[in-house]
Amino acid sequence: MDSYYGMSRVVGGTDAQLGAWPWIVSIQKPIIGGIAHVCGGSLISPQWVLTAAHCFITPGHITMWHVVIGASHLTQLGPETQVRTIKRLLVHEHYNNITQRNDIALLELDQPVLCGYYVQLACVPDAWLRVSQLRSCYVSGWGSTTARAGGPSYVLQEAKVRLIDIKLCNSSRWYGGAIHSHNLCAGYPQGGIDTCQGDSGGPLVCKDNTYDYFWLVGVTSWGRGWLESSIKAVEGYG
Repeated sequence: MDSYYGMSRVVGGTDAQLGAWPWIVSIQKPIIGGIAHVCGGSLISPQWVLTAAHCFITPGHITMWHVVIGASHLTQLGPETQVRTIKRLLVHEHYNNITQRNDIALLELDQPVLCGYYVQLACVPDAWLRVSQLRSCYVSGWGSTTARAGGPSYVLQEAKVRLIDIKLCNSSRWYGGAIHSHNLCAGYPQGGIDTCQGDSGGPLVCKDNTYDYFWLVGVTSWGRGWLESSIKAVEGYG
């Protein structure tokens, strides 16, 4: 699995169509000579984005970061794209950057986005939703295939993944107890499909078993590079 502990492109995925995942955002940080994609996130209200806390270990001037909404190709932004800056960063008060416990954060945008065909809010589940019963789940993002890849995938990638039983994921053969009780495991034991560095903070969504919409059930959090199977720990949400 092309990722490493504490950081987490979609490997084995395909190009996503414009508007396929209308809640995903690209979180971008100023660099010398421009701005670069760092993490993904999900629009959960017109002015708030859900993402991973580890994306902001060294945030610097957070108000200079950009959030790009309604995009598919990051270097070819169309008229449907909206760009906002970050007004406020709220990191989970019990986030631990060593164990990645509570790896979740909220971003307040400088002004609300306008919802439409290409920009929509993710459906946040209530407590009654039984996530383990959902069968059709997807990850998406613009991350780079490896830490040496030289940049992100500029076209949004998507991949279908399986939810893995927590006890199996936490077995000695895999994560050896490192998965927290509020985590989800997503991927394939045989490998081949996974998220990578740059996809951190992006959504794990699962289709409702009855109705034609998706639930936002997690935030891409972390994985271990030595793990042979493509399994990612996802911060459970909802």
